[in-house]
Amino acid sequence: MKSYSDQYLRYLKEERHMSKNTLDAYRRDVREFEQHLESDGVSDTAAVTRTEIMSYLEALREEGRSQSTMSRKTSAVRSYITYLNETGVMDTNPSVGVKPYHTSRKEIDYLTLEEVEKLLESPDDSVKGIRDRAILEMLYGTGIRVTELTGMLLSEVNLTIGFITCRGDYGKARIIPLGHMCRKALARYVDEARPKLLTPSASDRKKAKADSYLFVNYHGDRLTRQGLWKIVSTYADRAGLGRKLTPQMLRNSFAVHMIQNGADPKTMKELMGFEDSATLQVYIGVTKNRLKEVYDKTHPRA
Repeated sequence: MKSYSDQYLRYLKEERHMSKNTLDAYRRDVREFEQHLESDGVSDTAAVTRTEIMSYLEALREEGRSQSTMSRKTSAVRSYITYLNETGVMDTNPSVGVKPYHTSRKEIDYLTLEEVEKLLESPDDSVKGIRDRAILEMLYGTGIRVTELTGMLLSEVNLTIGFITCRGDYGKARIIPLGHMCRKALARYVDEARPKLLTPSASDRKKAKADSYLFVNYHGDRLTRQGLWKIVSTYADRAGLGRKLTPQMLRNSFAVHMIQNGADPKTMKELMGFEDSATLQVYIGVTKNRLKEVYDKTHPRA
C-alpha cells in the first residue's frame, strides 16, 4: 500500500504544531482508513475515490461507532485527502462535501438461531465450500468485523489451544476464543482447502504475499471485503433466508445471542472490541425488548 501518511503527519507536527495527543489521534484514524482501503484492493492512497471514502464511513457506521467517533474520523480523512490534493499528490479532492453518517440507536438486524443453523449448513464439501463454512462459522462464532477477518494472518490463529489474536483498531490486539464448531471448520479449511487455493500458478511474489493471510480467494489472493460480502449474500440465498444478509448481521447475531445467554457487558465489550460501553447498549436494548416480548406473549397475567 503506497501511503503518504508519514509526510502528512510530519506536516501536522511541524507546520500546524499539533499536540502529541491530537497527532496520535490523527495517526490512528489515517492508518485505519488506509487499512480499509488496502482491504478493498486499493494499492495507492492517491487513487482513492469518493465511493471508497463513503464505503469506509459506511463500514464504521455498521460497526456501531459513536457519532463523535464518526465525526472525528471523517474530519481526519478529509484533512488527509485535502493535504494530498493541495500538495499535488492528487489532481482532485474526492472528500469535498463528504459528511459523516449519522448513527442511530434504532433496532439492529440479526438472525434467529434457526436462521443461523440454516446458513451454517448451506456450504457444501467442495474446496470453496469448506473455506466458506469456515468463514461463516468464524463471523458468527467470534463476532469479528469484516476488515478484521480479511486482514487476519494465519499466524494469528491458534487451533491447538483454540483462540485467535485479533489486531482490531489502532493495533489494539484482543484474544477471542474459538468455539468447537468454529475450530473444527477452521482446522478443516487450513488442512484441506487452503493449500489448494494457494495455486502453484500464482507468481512467487503474489503467492508469498497471500500466503500470510488466513483466508484467500479462488485465485490464491487475499480475500477482499467485497468478496466476503458476496460470499455471505450467496449463502443467505442458498439457505432460503428470504432477506438480504450482511457480515455485520452475523456480528450482531453473535452479540445478541451471547447476551441472551447471560454474557456480561464487560466481557462483551472486550470480545467486540468496542471503544466504549455505550455502543454495547444497542445490543442489550435489543435483548431486553425481546425478553419483554416473550413475557408479554407467554405469561398468563402479562
